[in-house]
Amino acid sequence: MNNLSDKILSFYSNLQITTQLPKGVDVMNPYGHDEANKVVSTFYKKYYADNEKRIMVLGINPGRFGAGITGIPFTDPVQLEYKCKIKNSFDKKSELSSVFIYQMIEAFGSIKSFYKKYYISSISPLGFIKEGKNMNYYDSKSLQNTLYDFIVESIQKQIDFGISREICYSLGQGKNYKYLVELNKEHHFFKKIVPLAHPRYILQYKRKFVDDFINEYLKEFA
Repeated sequence: MNNLSDKILSFYSNLQITTQLPKGVDVMNPYGHDEANKVVSTFYKKYYADNEKRIMVLGINPGRFGAGITGIPFTDPVQLEYKCKIKNSFDKKSELSSVFIYQMIEAFGSIKSFYKKYYISSISPLGFIKEGKNMNYYDSKSLQNTLYDFIVESIQKQIDFGISREICYSLGQGKNYKYLVELNKEHHFFKKIVPLAHPRYILQYKRKFVDDFINEYLKEFA
């Protein structure tokens, strides 16, 4: 494999959960669909076709209006087409988390400069639906326990791309951060984990303070 984009694309093309999930829980795996595969390939070849070390930023898991469709973490079809300039045939619906991330990236400087330094993923790189709604890996202890090996292996495989082990950012200061800290104590993935307010929480509950939250992100990402 020649560069980071090759490693990332290989990771996603082989991504699957082989254990049986709890009753009523369905996995979203966009990587078996031609349109997702096309835009995922275009995105990573556009921003990661080099061998420079990245810092990992870990969200919770993909949602049904964002990475659950596009296959690109925190990138909905709208941001993908109008911010990343990658045309796609998906319904142009926005996802709150994606909207915030690209507002923050714009304030950072540029999409290219941000992704040159950072690699965004999620603790579970595949998302879940129950009764037609998004489900987080930690919403059910049974689901969280079922996913343990998948989560650990996924994080390790991504670190093996050549990701920096000095620091990792958790998108989410509550359960996501707590679980990542627990995993890190056991597996020593990173020297330091820094929590940031989750993008969805910011836009759903603290929208009038969005500029303050963007500045908090930029203080860490500078």
